[in-house]
Amino acid sequence: MPSADQPTQMRPYEPAHGIAVRRVTAGAIKRRKGKTPFPLITAYDAPFAAYAEEAGIDVILVGDSLGNVVLGYDETTPVTMEQMLHHSRAVVRGTTRAHVIADMPFGSYQVSDEEALRNAIRFIKEAGATSVKLEGGVHEAARIAAITAAGIPVVGHIGVMPQTAGLGPGYKLRSNRAHLFTDARAVAEAGAYAIVLEVVDATIAAEITQELTIPTIGIGAGAACDAQVLVLHDLLGLYPHSPPFARRYAELGRAATDALRTYADDVRSGRFPQPS
Repeated sequence: MPSADQPTQMRPYEPAHGIAVRRVTAGAIKRRKGKTPFPLITAYDAPFAAYAEEAGIDVILVGDSLGNVVLGYDETTPVTMEQMLHHSRAVVRGTTRAHVIADMPFGSYQVSDEEALRNAIRFIKEAGATSVKLEGGVHEAARIAAITAAGIPVVGHIGVMPQTAGLGPGYKLRSNRAHLFTDARAVAEAGAYAIVLEVVDATIAAEITQELTIPTIGIGAGAACDAQVLVLHDLLGLYPHSPPFARRYAELGRAATDALRTYADDVRSGRFPQPS
């Protein structure tokens, strides 16, 4: 038992009054449509998720981009369900209020509506995620509908879709207006509460944002979207291959290398550890 002058240690999700903090809901995010643009960031572990939440970012995407920036793959397709569940759990543990979106990896939803729903349920029950995201427009509308029908909120994703980008024009700007509008409408009609527009022509993205009643989340799609998302490692300068649309707000990779070099030099020269 703690002494009278030693405060009781609270669990992260329990404020002093003992009532659990409620995470930001999909409905609350949907109601941000057309209001002040809001930020999203990716995160893959507890510490950086906590930093993001402390910075006032209350929507966090556990992106399958972890394949590139954390696991060292050249693309996102090798990322597995187990890896996504592992990292989603960590982000959930590191936050208390943030809405945590779990990215459904390649192969976890393409086979059937039943398989897609089964894996979406795993993200909610096993990882504690608040919603899921999947790539695809018209061709994945049935998957979105099946998952939302079970009460699980879904974010759609059109434009450049990294999981299958190699099958088409790669990561080039998407500017086929008719195709993009068809996909966006299908995602919204299927019940998604928000939609990511990745590397979409800014004028078309603005038109889609104007038409849809759900928030658009831009990444390389101009400033007219309802929200913006960046990959954490691009923003912090931790990944050497950032796309041209990403703004690097820090160079933590360089700072980390300098710190590690100083440490190594101190060990070799006997400056660390100092005599006790």
